[in-house]
Amino acid sequence: MKYSEEGMQYHIAVREGDVGRYVILTGDPKRVPALAERLEKPVFIADNREYVTYTGTLEGERVSVCSTGIGGPSAAIAVEELVKAGADTFIRIGTCGAMQTHILGGDLIIATGAVRMEGTSREYAPIEYPAVADFGLIGDLTEAAEALGHRAYAGVVQCKDSFYGQHDPSEMPVSYQLENKWEAWKRMGCLGSEMESAAIYTVAAFRRARAAAIMSVVANQEREKLGLENPVVKDVSPAIDTVVEAVRRTILRDRAGGKRE
Repeated sequence: MKYSEEGMQYHIAVREGDVGRYVILTGDPKRVPALAERLEKPVFIADNREYVTYTGTLEGERVSVCSTGIGGPSAAIAVEELVKAGADTFIRIGTCGAMQTHILGGDLIIATGAVRMEGTSREYAPIEYPAVADFGLIGDLTEAAEALGHRAYAGVVQCKDSFYGQHDPSEMPVSYQLENKWEAWKRMGCLGSEMESAAIYTVAAFRRARAAAIMSVVANQEREKLGLENPVVKDVSPAIDTVVEAVRRTILRDRAGGKRE
């Protein structure tokens, strides 16, 4: 679907050539300028609905930043339309709640895969299909976090549609389902809970694009339940530093034919 004869994408309001092949995705539109400032010569491209887009350069390559809003439907739309505009590599930066007690607010979680406990990806692939990240991008994120001295954990995250279904499950009519599945995800070692990665990974796989995600942990409700120290950290600067460094490493690795620095 085209927005106009000139090929403007209907929701994100960009055309082919407006964005680079590398795109940093973030849920909050207000976070986009801070990310764009980390690029060289960032230029404002579009602001439509929940989608704000800037494009700049990094290591001489065009890199874009685009917001997706909250949840899988809007994130999937962003990836679909960015692919049509020429992008093929996506790294999401966002926030999440930790699920394992050893993870604290302020830590980083790198999502190697996502539990598809949301609805968007089900309209792309059968539920048996796994939502997994690109292996190379995961390596770039992991190495970037290590190089910058940030504590990061790599593993599977749980992806859902209802924020309050996670935080107030006992109040929901389907509490029996939410609480039982939450316990199952914890037992399986899920590191954190968020709302976009499963859809992004599934759409990227279908469109033959690369995708990965890194989240800054805001807090840990499991630690709170146990009466343990539970710092609440809203500063996402370490995650921003890490994602920009990871994109830089990805660019250099692509130039080297996939070899690491």
